[in-house]
Amino acid sequence: MASPGLSNSNNGQQQRLGITEPISLSGPTEYDVIKTRELEKYLQDAGLYENQQEAAIREEVLGKLDQIVKIWVKTISRAKGQNDQLVQEANAKIFTFGSYRLGVHGPGADIDTLCVGPRQACRDEDFFGELHKMLSEMPEVTELHPVPDARVPVMRFKFNGVSIDLLYAKLSLWVIPEDLDISQESILQNTDEQTVRSLNGCRVTDQVLRLVPNIQNFRTTLRCMKFWAKRRGVYSNVTGFLGGINWALLVARICQLFPNALPNMLVSKFFRVYTQWRWPNPVMLCAIEEGSLGLQVWDPRRYPKDRFHLMPIITPSYPCMNSSYNVSSSTMRIMMEEFQRGNEICEAMEANKADWDILFESYPFFEAYKNYLQIDISAENADDLRKWRGWVESRLRQLTLKIEKHTYGMLQCHPHPGDFSDKSRPFHCSYFMGLQRKQGVPVSVSDGGQFDIRLTVEEFKHSVNMYTLWKPGMDIHVSHVKRRNIPTFVFPGGVRPCCSSNVTWDSKRSSELRASGPGQAEKFQEGKVVVLGTNDDRKRKQAEDSVDSLRKSKSLASLPPSSRKVHEDGNPIIIASCCSVKRNDSEINSTSEQQSEKPDMKSLGECPEDRETNGSVRSNFQVNATLTAIDTPSSKEVEKLTVEKIMCGPHDEHQDFSEAPDELEDNLEYRNQVQDFGGNMKNSNLDSSNSDTTVASELIIPNKETTSPTCLYSNGVLESEELEPVELTAPLLSGTPAPKPRIRLNFTSLRKATD
Repeated sequence: MASPGLSNSNNGQQQRLGITEPISLSGPTEYDVIKTRELEKYLQDAGLYENQQEAAIREEVLGKLDQIVKIWVKTISRAKGQNDQLVQEANAKIFTFGSYRLGVHGPGADIDTLCVGPRQACRDEDFFGELHKMLSEMPEVTELHPVPDARVPVMRFKFNGVSIDLLYAKLSLWVIPEDLDISQESILQNTDEQTVRSLNGCRVTDQVLRLVPNIQNFRTTLRCMKFWAKRRGVYSNVTGFLGGINWALLVARICQLFPNALPNMLVSKFFRVYTQWRWPNPVMLCAIEEGSLGLQVWDPRRYPKDRFHLMPIITPSYPCMNSSYNVSSSTMRIMMEEFQRGNEICEAMEANKADWDILFESYPFFEAYKNYLQIDISAENADDLRKWRGWVESRLRQLTLKIEKHTYGMLQCHPHPGDFSDKSRPFHCSYFMGLQRKQGVPVSVSDGGQFDIRLTVEEFKHSVNMYTLWKPGMDIHVSHVKRRNIPTFVFPGGVRPCCSSNVTWDSKRSSELRASGPGQAEKFQEGKVVVLGTNDDRKRKQAEDSVDSLRKSKSLASLPPSSRKVHEDGNPIIIASCCSVKRNDSEINSTSEQQSEKPDMKSLGECPEDRETNGSVRSNFQVNATLTAIDTPSSKEVEKLTVEKIMCGPHDEHQDFSEAPDELEDNLEYRNQVQDFGGNMKNSNLDSSNSDTTVASELIIPNKETTSPTCLYSNGVLESEELEPVELTAPLLSGTPAPKPRIRLNFTSLRKATD
């Protein structure tokens, strides 16, 4: 184990890393040493480390790939008429970045690689031409898939079974030296935009390793947080959560704030700091520098689009960018709930009331909601399905954004970060998205609580079917399914699980709250912690009335242990919790008065709220979390004030705006792969997935007199003046009749349904 006090240093002096002073320089206790060993063993047992044989294979593959690009660049130089000496000196070099370069990759993980070539080797003609041809003729290379039109052009393939993502950067040099240092800013001179983006991955990765005080502790903590994020379903950049580089930057900042802490401490501090973080204050490892090349850097003072990033996590190398631009209000809400849950579990671990198993419990996605969207895609063969799946997956975030925008944020979406395959259907896979009414939103009398998203879904399918590489057989089908009708192929072994009897964090916390007595039970409501005192009889009576109404429709015992549930009653019962605590009779509080109360911040945490402004929903997160009970009151207050000070950065004054931007833009990787609306398109139907659910979901469309903001359509026609004109009305072309919808989501008539 590395020395806990080891830091990057200069001439023997400890160097301060980060834009602020550390929160604490305290070293580990014996307890922290023991818990860190437990964590390392847990990660080993979970299979997160590759063995020596796998590591050797990767090294061999990278060596062969480096030799291939050297042969390739000499071939290109000779074909372009260079003399023998220049051909002999011609060179290209392979760099790695991402999880492999950071040292946190696991078995079977991709290797992110960058080929740096000279000015005579072009991207389109030579890299995606000649090098692609060379790789396609090699028996060791399989599943070769070039994506030249992506924002960051990439070639994906497997080399001896090792997955490779290969990028290309063309420098302005005639000869690439073997000792090339790509961290220098001068390397970006006279390069195109694609090269800058391609180089950014390597430059950011190397800079992160320079800016953490202890690389080994950083790696263990990052490996832990990535594993946690995958288990809790919040690891996916393309879906709108956070990807590998985002988690690396967040962990690196915690390492800077607690430079002498061991991984056990860093995991706990991670949750504590980021539940207090007042987004959209940016997370930065170093100051943003303008540079000398005039490249655009993240700056909300100058660039309006940067002002609307919800969760900015800034890359540390020039040009500094926001790495988390894909985060939406829905995915951020989910992540903040998970941070709060992680913080409470870490507090419980310090009190010996929880262990690592509880922290890494899988999120029960298919138990958390009563209504889902199922997106089925299929193709004629495996190669077509791989391309089609990549395209559709890149567009799913747009479906989330459009649903939330069309319903003014009242219908919340939770995309599952991954696909499922039905073994009985070749070349087919499915994506799922949980749906729920925003907690606390009253049901409109005029529309009966309906959310008519038929045209929204048709619009999404319309945009998906404009894929320029579309081939016959590439189909997409979207359907509304209830929890009880979720297909069995999504479950392990293809068997739908019965009610779980395992003791989870939720059930354990529920039991503790019941045992704590009526005067001390904490009520969690819409992300806020609310304490009911002994004099709150009226509020408790209202909570009990809510429980009684819930019992009429179904038993509390059948509720899934999740904080994100759907309730279709006319007066929704609020049982959401920051830490996904399962509720019982004495723990449910649904009064609107409690939602507006300000609890005592010394004893309670305040979780994210959504603020509506002119019909646009924007998240303005001001989170203050309870610090661990093991700390003294003075250290709690000092740490809290220090975090507040850290967040009072230069961009703080630019974060409050009256409107949200139009986030509905093309995904960066596939933004150039969309045809004009006059191009070839396919028609696809939106059907109910199960005939016995149609009665519950097929309801009338809101009429013209309906003025409720939840009703966005009138007689099946999109009310375009309420929406963004370009992005949202383009599929409804002039002279083109509105698509005939066949499914509607409704949350009122489902009251009588039971699971």
